[in-house]
Amino acid sequence: MGIFEKLGLEKNISIDWEITPELTFTIFESWGSRVRVRSLAERYYYFYIDTWQDPAKVCLMERGIKYARVLAEIDVPQGLIDNCVAGHGKTQGLDKSYAVDDALKKWLISNVIDTDDATKVKPVVSGLEVEDMASGLPGPGSPIPEIEKVFLQSTHSEIDDQAMSGIVLRHNFFDSKYNPQGFFENFLVDNGDNRTVTDHRTGIMWQRRGADIATIRSMQKTLGECNRKSFAGFNDWRLPTVEEALSLLNPDLNEKDLHIHACFSTAQPFIFLDAQRLPGGYWFADFKQGTVYWASGFNPGGFGRFCRNI
Repeated sequence: MGIFEKLGLEKNISIDWEITPELTFTIFESWGSRVRVRSLAERYYYFYIDTWQDPAKVCLMERGIKYARVLAEIDVPQGLIDNCVAGHGKTQGLDKSYAVDDALKKWLISNVIDTDDATKVKPVVSGLEVEDMASGLPGPGSPIPEIEKVFLQSTHSEIDDQAMSGIVLRHNFFDSKYNPQGFFENFLVDNGDNRTVTDHRTGIMWQRRGADIATIRSMQKTLGECNRKSFAGFNDWRLPTVEEALSLLNPDLNEKDLHIHACFSTAQPFIFLDAQRLPGGYWFADFKQGTVYWASGFNPGGFGRFCRNI
C-alpha cells in the first residue's frame, strides 16, 4: 500500500516539486500578475519542512485556491531535515516553512513515492486519523474462480412493507431485521483505481466511497453530474436497487463497525435505494444496523453509493 492509497487519494495524482512555501500565496491566494491556478476544484500536492515545532518535520500539503490541508507527516531522517533547513540560511520574519532541497527530494522519491511501503507516512487531517482505504481484495487481472452468477433486479421498483421480507429471503440475503441468519457470498475485486470494486458474483461495479447526505432530488442531480463527468470512466451509474444493496450486507461487523466489506468507506453509513415505498417514502440500506428501512427522502435524506452493471 503506497502513500496515495494510505491517504485515500487517487493513484494518478503527482507531487509538484516546483511549488515551494514562499510561492503559495501568489499561486493560490493573490490576484497579481503571476500565472496562477484558476479553478476552485484543482488540487496540488507538495512536501515542505515545518519548523514551528522542534525538531522540524517534513509534511505533505494539499493546496488549492483558498484551501490548504496538511495530509501527513513523513518520518524522515532528522539529519536530512536539519541539513536542508541549515542550507536555507537565516530567514527574516515569521516564516517557518521551507522547501525541500535536492537531497531530501531524492530521499522522498526513493523511500515514500516510488515504493509500496507507506510505514513512514503518518496521516493527519485536522488531528483525526485518515480512514484506511486499503481494500485487501484481489486486484485487476487476478484469476476469477468459477462461481455461480446471480442476476439481481436492476430497475426501479415500488415496494410495500409486506413485500420486503420476501425480497430478502429470495437470495438468502442477510438483514438484521428480516433474515438475521442469512448470508450472501460476494466475490469482490479491487479495480485498482482507488475508486471502485466489482462483485463478479452479481456483475455489479460499486463506488468505494460515494455522495454526501442530501435529499432525493439533490442526490439525483449528483448522480447526473457523476455520469456527466464519467466517473471512473463510465457514464451509466445509477442508484442501487434493494436487492443489489442487500447483496453487500454482511452478518458480521467489519473493523469499521459496519455490516459491509471494509473496502467501502464509512462516510456513507446509510444510502438511498432505487425504490419507493408504498404508500409513501423511500427505501434505504443501513450499513450500521445491517438492514433496509424506509423514511422520507427529504429530511434528512440519505447518502449515495452509485453502482453500474459490468
